[in-house]
Amino acid sequence: MNEQELFLFDLQGYVTVPNALSADQVGELNDLLEEHMVADMKAEDTTKRFGGLLNWGKPFRDLIDNETMLPYLETILGRGFRLDHIYLDVIRAGLSPIGAGLHGGATPYDASQYYHYHNGKMYNGLTVAAYNLMDVNPGDGGFGCVPGSHKSNFRFPNEWRDTQNPHECVKAVTGPAGTAIIFTEAMTHAALPWKGAGERRTIFFKYSPFPLSWSNRYYNTDEYEGLSDRQRAIMRAPSAANRRNPYE
Repeated sequence: MNEQELFLFDLQGYVTVPNALSADQVGELNDLLEEHMVADMKAEDTTKRFGGLLNWGKPFRDLIDNETMLPYLETILGRGFRLDHIYLDVIRAGLSPIGAGLHGGATPYDASQYYHYHNGKMYNGLTVAAYNLMDVNPGDGGFGCVPGSHKSNFRFPNEWRDTQNPHECVKAVTGPAGTAIIFTEAMTHAALPWKGAGERRTIFFKYSPFPLSWSNRYYNTDEYEGLSDRQRAIMRAPSAANRRNPYE
């Protein structure tokens, strides 16, 4: 991360990463997704959340340690970070699979998702790399957040949580296909209602620092073909010992 990105992440709780996926990657990932949409989505479905993505093919497994995102993850989470959980949301219109509520925030404190800065270094809990597989333009909806709320000393007002009538402090974050948004889950955020001409397709890879886990399930790397040693290390269960040899 360069100095400008460090400043913005500390200020906002997120940064965008243009071209985090190449055009070829976007195409391969969309092709695999569409196979599962044909099988598992009905024509009348407005939204669906997909899991089990690592079994869909190598293009999804390659995102475990996407070279473009590694410097961001290592800076935000520290070496030895681990993959916590992943999913993919498709939204054709309206609300996301989990509805319209803003969630997250620095207060009340959550020991699994937090933001601290100490002695010239940031420390984060659960952190997300969210990849756009389709363009998200101004006015479409999509990812919304309250910049700076990862450091707020006050609870986010409940009467402002509905994204169908968003408060002016809520910002929509846009970007073309291939863009990644990397953000701390300590920042208040949600999916804004989708109004775009096409579909919103977003892959969420969520990572934790080496000794923590948000999810109560861990990966068995023997279940996945063709993993590299580095990918296997990133998929390890949480352990304080992971700091010593993070990718071995």
